[in-house]
Amino acid sequence: MLLDTHGRTATDLRVSLTDRCNLRCAYCMPEEGLQWLGKPELLTDEEIVRLVGLAVTRLGITDVRFTGGEPLLRRGLVDLVRRCAALAPRPRLSLTTNAIGLARTARALADAGLDRVNVSLDTLDADVFHRLTRRDRHHDVLAGLAAAREAGLTPVKVNTVLMPGLNADEAPALLAWALAEGYELRFIEQMPLDAQQGWKRAGMITADDILTSLRTRYTLTPEPGAERGSAPAERWLVDGGPGRVGVIGSVTRPFCAACDRTRLTADGQIRTCLFATEETDLRALLRSGADDETLAERWRTAMWGKKAGSGLDDLSSFLQPSRPMSAIGG
Repeated sequence: MLLDTHGRTATDLRVSLTDRCNLRCAYCMPEEGLQWLGKPELLTDEEIVRLVGLAVTRLGITDVRFTGGEPLLRRGLVDLVRRCAALAPRPRLSLTTNAIGLARTARALADAGLDRVNVSLDTLDADVFHRLTRRDRHHDVLAGLAAAREAGLTPVKVNTVLMPGLNADEAPALLAWALAEGYELRFIEQMPLDAQQGWKRAGMITADDILTSLRTRYTLTPEPGAERGSAPAERWLVDGGPGRVGVIGSVTRPFCAACDRTRLTADGQIRTCLFATEETDLRALLRSGADDETLAERWRTAMWGKKAGSGLDDLSSFLQPSRPMSAIGG
């Protein structure tokens, strides 16, 4: 098992498949100038399947989430999903995506064994979408969401980041839309993981701000029996249910004490936390011929050293990771 010195066990693996993306969201990437990983630096499909298999069969991982960058840009994604779905015990498989291209691939991914998707969408306004992402692809995201729902990749979760001066006032309208479409909406506080390192706590829309905005239109009550535990989102019933909404306060309401995640970057590095400043290189071990037990032991050692928290509770000493979110994996 992947234990740490604070009594936590990692059962959720986030696997980044690429650092590339076909959007340039303002809270994640600059419009241009990022240096992408070269193909030799990326894990191959065989290496990914081997490490996921090792995690599932030897280390107690039960949930695998494919991330990026944008994972739909990874050639061979459908086959990767199929091979991971064939593992025994079978992990639950999910995908975090911007949904561009999902309209073409949702059915194939579902048939391969993908269980569900999380889709990033920050606005209902195509013009605001263009300002946020620097791309005119709003219609593609909506089409991808609909295709995921039709393919049975449910619950389809929509992740939204609110930004001052752009979409800060859209929370109630986004929730109305999500409820009507049958999607589960989750608002996420903006985190200090942008490539530009321009994040400022003073300009962030907080979980409290989001809840206050939603309550101008809806009655929110904590979902009965929904202990937060290791789940990042605090969940609320909307007007008594059955609709619900989640709020992920990674900065102001952290869930570090119950975190159950471990992360594998596209270039084969183990990260114990989104905000970790150190990594453990499994790629080099793999390519030097290490056996599975050697790899597993290195992974266990990395997780044993996981820190108690992200450090965001003390911004005076917090150090933003050198890698942005796109290079870590969401």
